[in-house]
Amino acid sequence: MLTKFESKSARVKGLAFHPKRPWILSSLHTGSIQLWDYRLTTLIDKFDEHEGPVRGIHFHHQQPLFVSGGDDYKIKVWNYKLRRCMFTLLGHLDYIRTTFFHHEYPWIVSCSDDQTVRIWNWQSRHCISILTGHNHYVMCAQFHPAEDLVISASLDQTIRVWDISGLRKKNVAPGPGGMDSVRTPGQTELFGQSDAVVKFVLEGHDRGVNWATFHPTMKLIVSGSDDRQVKVWRYSQEKAWEIDSCRGHYNNVSCVTFANNQELILSNSEDKSIRVWEMSKRQCLYTFRREHDRYWVIAAHPSLNLYAAGHDNGTVVFKLERERPAFSVSNNLLYYVKEQYVRCLDFNTAKDVAVLQYRSSGRTPVFSAAYNPAENAILLVTRGTDNGMYEIYNLPKDAGQREPDMSDGKRSGGMAAVWVARNRFAVLDRSKQILVKNLKNEEAGKKIQLSGCDEIFYAGTGVLLYKDGDQMIMYDLQQKGPLAQARIPKVKYVVWSTDMAYVAMLSKHQVTLCTRSLEILTTITETVNVKSGAWDENNVFIYTTGNHIKYAILNGDHGIIRTLDFVIYITRIKANNVYCLDRDASPRVLTIDPTEYRFKLAVSQRRYDEVLHMVKHSKLIGQSIIAYLQQKGYPEIALHFVKDDKTRFTLALECGNIDVALEAARTIDDKLCWERLAEAALLQGNHQVVEMAYQRTKNFDKLSFLYLITGNLDKLRKMMKIAEVRKDSSGQFRDALLLGDVGEQVKILENSGQHSMAMLAAQTYGFEEAAQRLRQHFDEGENVPDSVADAVVFRPAPPIQRLEENWPLLTVSKSFFEGAAAAAKIPKNLAANLEMAGDEEATGWGDEDLFGEGEDAQPKAAGKGDDDEGGGWDVDEELDIPVDVAPAAETKDSSGYFVPPPRGHSLPHNWTLHSHLAIDHVMAGSFDSACRLLHDQIGVVDFEPLQETMLSLFKRGRAVFQPQSGVPALFAYPLRNWQGGNPATFAPVLGVQLADLGRRVQVCYQLTTGGKFGEALDGFRKIMWSIPFLAVNTRDEQKEATQLLDICREYALGLSIELARKELGKDSVEDQKRSCEMAAYFAHCKLQPVHQMLTLRMAMSLAWKLSCFKTAGSFARRLLELGPKPEVGTQARKILQAADANPTEALQLDYDEHNPFSICGYSFTPIYRGRPEIKSAFCGASYLPQYGGRVCNIDQVSQIGKSAQGLRITWTPHDSKR
Repeated sequence: MLTKFESKSARVKGLAFHPKRPWILSSLHTGSIQLWDYRLTTLIDKFDEHEGPVRGIHFHHQQPLFVSGGDDYKIKVWNYKLRRCMFTLLGHLDYIRTTFFHHEYPWIVSCSDDQTVRIWNWQSRHCISILTGHNHYVMCAQFHPAEDLVISASLDQTIRVWDISGLRKKNVAPGPGGMDSVRTPGQTELFGQSDAVVKFVLEGHDRGVNWATFHPTMKLIVSGSDDRQVKVWRYSQEKAWEIDSCRGHYNNVSCVTFANNQELILSNSEDKSIRVWEMSKRQCLYTFRREHDRYWVIAAHPSLNLYAAGHDNGTVVFKLERERPAFSVSNNLLYYVKEQYVRCLDFNTAKDVAVLQYRSSGRTPVFSAAYNPAENAILLVTRGTDNGMYEIYNLPKDAGQREPDMSDGKRSGGMAAVWVARNRFAVLDRSKQILVKNLKNEEAGKKIQLSGCDEIFYAGTGVLLYKDGDQMIMYDLQQKGPLAQARIPKVKYVVWSTDMAYVAMLSKHQVTLCTRSLEILTTITETVNVKSGAWDENNVFIYTTGNHIKYAILNGDHGIIRTLDFVIYITRIKANNVYCLDRDASPRVLTIDPTEYRFKLAVSQRRYDEVLHMVKHSKLIGQSIIAYLQQKGYPEIALHFVKDDKTRFTLALECGNIDVALEAARTIDDKLCWERLAEAALLQGNHQVVEMAYQRTKNFDKLSFLYLITGNLDKLRKMMKIAEVRKDSSGQFRDALLLGDVGEQVKILENSGQHSMAMLAAQTYGFEEAAQRLRQHFDEGENVPDSVADAVVFRPAPPIQRLEENWPLLTVSKSFFEGAAAAAKIPKNLAANLEMAGDEEATGWGDEDLFGEGEDAQPKAAGKGDDDEGGGWDVDEELDIPVDVAPAAETKDSSGYFVPPPRGHSLPHNWTLHSHLAIDHVMAGSFDSACRLLHDQIGVVDFEPLQETMLSLFKRGRAVFQPQSGVPALFAYPLRNWQGGNPATFAPVLGVQLADLGRRVQVCYQLTTGGKFGEALDGFRKIMWSIPFLAVNTRDEQKEATQLLDICREYALGLSIELARKELGKDSVEDQKRSCEMAAYFAHCKLQPVHQMLTLRMAMSLAWKLSCFKTAGSFARRLLELGPKPEVGTQARKILQAADANPTEALQLDYDEHNPFSICGYSFTPIYRGRPEIKSAFCGASYLPQYGGRVCNIDQVSQIGKSAQGLRITWTPHDSKR
C-alpha cells in the first residue's frame, strides 16, 4: 500500500473521485462535504447545507456537478464552480444511503432506509421511477457502467438486480411516450411499475448486505455483508449465481469494489482493515490495518490505479503497487521491463523488440533495472515490503531476432544492486552491508559494513553513492572511504549527466543538482510529486512532475516547459524530443519547445551571439522573460523583445540607451517620460537630448540654466524674448541678469512699476537717458534714490568656450547587444538576409509551375565583376635578405681590433620566426614557408587558386615612402599589436577581417537568391580561400570562422550539384530521374531557410512531375515546417494532401530521406551512414574512397583523404612557435 494522500476529519461515510481532476469528495458524519486536491494535499472547498450525516456522494462525469444524500432525507445537486447547491430533490422518507449519477442519461439513483430505490431526472428535477421490493434498509444502489441495469443491496440479506431498459425507452426514446411523458411524483405508483423490473434476486449472505457493485467490463458482481464475507457472483441474461466467498474479515464488511485493470477485489471492514483479494484464487494478497479507526467506505478511481478509503478519522488515498516502470539507458538503447519481458528500444530507429523473458516473482513489479554494455548483462531488482531480491541475466547475442525463451538468471536476496565496474556489481543486503560480486554472483571482496546505509545508487567505476539518513555520501570501494558528502534529505532517485560531471537527486518534492564532488548547485522545491528526469546535451536537467515537464539550469533558473495529460517517466532528451515511458511501460515521444531554457542558458553562459539569434528568430515575447532579463541585469537584451513603447522606454533608461529612449519618448509624447529622459540624459552629459526634453515640456527655467552652463548666449537671449512674450517678468529679468544686459534690466524694472530700482540701476550703470526718463515717474518732493559712489558694476563672466557637442564621456566599447542593435539595418555576417528574399523575385530556381499557373523562371544574365589580376609569384627584389652572423665575443688587444655587431633581423623576418599563422608568412613575403604551413595544416596541394589572394595580401602589408629626393625608398610596416612595445613579437596588420568575409557572404547570398549560381559559387570559393589567412584572438571568433567555412562548403556543394543538374538533358527518363535525385540532394544541403525553401520547392516540383508522389509529399512537409509565404504554403499543402492520398513512386530514386547521408563532392551521389567515406583536408567535404588523393572538387585546393593538423588561425599578442 503506497499512501499518496491522507486527511484528518470526522468520520467519513462517502467518497468520490473526480474523473479527470486530482480531486476527491468526502462526505462526513458531521454533515459537511469536503473537496480535496489529493495531489497538492490541500482542501479546495467545503459545503455545509445538510443537516446530519452525509452518506452518499458522487461526481458527474462531464458537468461541474456532484450529488449528495444525507440523513435529512434530502438529495442535493451542487455546482462546484459556482460553489453552491443548485437544487434539492425531495421524496425519500428516511436516511439516504447512496447517490450516483448515470453515465449517460440525466439520471440519479438513490437508496434509503425507507426500503426503496428511486431514480430521478436531475434536469426535470422529478422522480421518474421508484423501485420497491426490499423489506429492510437499502444500503447501496448503483447503475451498471454500460448496461440498463441497477443493483441494490439491503439489510434483508438480498441483492437485487433491476432491469431499467423499459425506463430508458420510456423516458429517453423519441416519439410518443418519450421525453414529454416524464412522470411527475403525483403520477408515480407506490408499488413499482413495469418500466423497472427485478431481474435477479441474489441470496447467499447470512446477514444484511452493506454494499454491492458491478464489474466495469465482466459480468460479475461483488458484495460485502455483516456476515464478514465478500461474495463474488456471476450473471448472464437468464440467471445469476454465486461463484465463491472470500473469508478473512473479523467484523462487518463495510464496502467492496473491483480494482482497475487488475483481477483484484478490495474490501474494508469495521475490523479496521483493508484487504486485497485475488479474483481467480479468491485468496487474500495484502492486508492493511489501522490501529484505532474502523473503515466505512472504499472507492476506486474511474481510470487510474488509485483508491480511497474512509475511516473514523479521515481519508486515505493509496495505490496498491508501484507504477514506475524499471528501465536503463545505454547510449542509443533503452532497456525496460514490461509484462515479464525485458525489451530493447533503439532511439534512432524506433525498433522495439523483446530481448529477454525473466522469471516472474509473483505480483511484485521490478523495482529497478541496470544494464551493463560491456558484458551485455542486466540487473533486475525486485523489492517487497520487508525484503528484496535481485537477478542478473546475460542477454542473448541474437536478442531481438527471435522470440526470447524463459531465461534462468542468477538471483539472491538484496535490497538494491548497482554496477560498480566492468564485471562487478554491489549489493545492499538486509543487514545494511555492501557486497561486491562478480558476474557469477560470487563475492569478489570483503563485505563493507556501513552503519545507516538505506539505499545505494550508481556513481561510476569504483565508486558508489549511498544514502545515510539525510546524507548522500560518495564512497570509494577501493580505498574503502568516503570521497564527498552532502545533506540532501529523502533522495529516491539519482540521475547522472552524460559526462558524469553533474548529478540530479530526486526526492518526493525536491530536485537537487550537484557536481560530482557533491557540491550543491541549486535546489528546487515542488508542490507536486517529482516523477523522473534526464539531462540534455547542454547539461540542462529536464524533469517531470505529476502534471508538468520542467527544466532546471545549473545556475538555479527553472521553469515549466509544457503541461502533461498523463504521468510519464523520462528516459532521454534529444533536441526537441522527450523519449519517455508511461505507466503501462509503453514508449512515447513527446515534443517540447526548448527555446526558453536554451535562451536562459545562453544568457547565463554569456553566449551573446546565440542569445541575439534566439531573440530575433524565436517567439520568446512575454513578461516573464522581460522580468528575468531585468532581474539578471540584461535590460539591453530585453529591448529586443519588447514592442510596447512604454516598456521599451523604461528598459532603455535602465540600460542607459538614450537613443532608444528618445525614440520611444517621441512615440509616447508624455510629459513624465520627457522629464525622466531629461534626467537620464543629463547624467550622461547629453545636453542636446536634455534641451529637446525641456523644450517638449516647456520647462523654460531649466532651459535658461542649460543655455547658461553650455555658454549658448544666443539661445539664452531668445529665452529672454520668450519670457517677455509670456509676460514672465521674473524669468525675463533673470535671463537679462545672466546675460549682463543692463538696459534690458532697467526696461523690465520700469515696465514692472519698480521705478526706484530701475532708477538706481540706471544711475549705477550710467544709463543717463533712462535715468532722465525715470525721473518723470517721481512726484515733486518725492525722494529719488541716488547711486552709491563706490558701487561695483556686476557683469557676468563671458563663457570661455561655447559647448556645441555633448559633454565628454569615457570611451567604452559598446556591449554586444548595443552593437547588434546599431547594426540591425546591416545583414548579419553569417545569416542570409531574409527580407531581401521576400522583396526580390528569385530566378534561376527551376520550374515550379505544377498546376499550369505560371511560366518557367529563367535566370538572368550573370555579369562578372572586374577583379584585379595578381602579378604572379614575383617577390620584391629590393627586399634586404638578412644574413645570420654568429656574434663574436668582444676582445681587446694591442692592435685595437674592432668587432662589428651582428646584423639584426628585419621586421618581416621576425614575423616568420614567431608565428605559425599563414597570414604572417604571406605578409612577410615568405611564400615558401606559407605554402608549407598551408600544406601541413589544411592539406593544400594546388596553390594556383590562392595566388591572387596571397599577392594581394602581401601588397597590403607594407607602405613605401621616400623621405627626401635622391634617397632610396623606405618600407613601413603597419602592425596589429603596435601597443605591445616588443619588436620581437610584433605582427603585421591583418589583410582579411572576419567581418569583411561576413559581408562577402551576404553578397553571395543575394547572388544565390537571384539564381546567379556560377557567380555565387565563385564567391563562396574565394571566401573559403581567404579563411586560412585570418588571424583571430578568441575561440568564439575561431568558431565563427569554422562556421563560415562550413556554410561556404555547403553552398559550394549545393551550387555545384545544381549547375551539374542544369547541364543534364531532359529527353530521356534516366536524365529526368537523375535531375530529380540531384535536386533532392541539393535540398539536403544545410542552407539558409530562404534558400532551403527554394531548393525544396524545386525538388518538390520535379518529384511531382515524375509522379514520385511520396517523395514530393516529404519535400512539401519539410517546406511547410519552414513557414513559407501563403501562396507557396497553399501549393505545398495541396501536394502533401495528394501525396498522402496516393503515396506511390513511379520511379525508384536513389534517395532515402530516413537514412542519414552525406553527398560525394565528385559523383554527387549519397554516401549513407555506415558506408566508407573520406573527407577533404580543408573544407571537410565528403567523398567516396575511390576519389582519394585527388584535389577537392569543392574547395579546389586541398587533397582528399590527406591527414592534416587542422585550420590554425587563432593568434594572441604573445603567440610564438612551439
